[in-house]
Amino acid sequence: MPKLLFSKIRIYELKDILQKRTQRRRIDILLSRKRQKKDIQCILAQKINDESFSTKINPEDNRGIQPTLETLLKDERCLAAFRAFLRSEFSEENIEFWLACRDYRKTISPADLFWKATEIYQEFLHPQAQREINVDHHIHEKIKRSMKAPALCCFDEAVRHVYKLMESDSYSRFLRSDAYLGLGRKARTFW
Repeated sequence: MPKLLFSKIRIYELKDILQKRTQRRRIDILLSRKRQKKDIQCILAQKINDESFSTKINPEDNRGIQPTLETLLKDERCLAAFRAFLRSEFSEENIEFWLACRDYRKTISPADLFWKATEIYQEFLHPQAQREINVDHHIHEKIKRSMKAPALCCFDEAVRHVYKLMESDSYSRFLRSDAYLGLGRKARTFW
């Protein structure tokens, strides 16, 4: 009996209508994908043009990509978290030395160079220093000789050595730590 209710023409009309609907949906999907792609490109262009975006690090945004130590040290929030992490591991002298030398490199006055170099040497490199950094003996001796007339580059070799130590050891542990992962949670609460 049902065959009598529907003619062949009506069934073909229904098939055509259904095909047109699916074709429209496919077109709508393609168009929406193009719109989404354009929106994403606009957002990325805005972020690239925004100066603050280049220095801000958000662990949630970089799920697959880990920031380098250099970019981490440029961001104030991440630097503070990294310092706290090193303090908890009793190895904060490395970052403190690196920061002191970065400040030392910005010194212009020769008189300031001498007293800052002496201060850095006494605090981090002297054999009796409380926060002595771990550098090779030949680097120690080279810096000790240069302390008679310190130049802007007298700590460069020690800075490179400490940076490599932090990059290979402390930094990789920091990326897996709660201190770094907590940065993402804090960033989400501000939104």
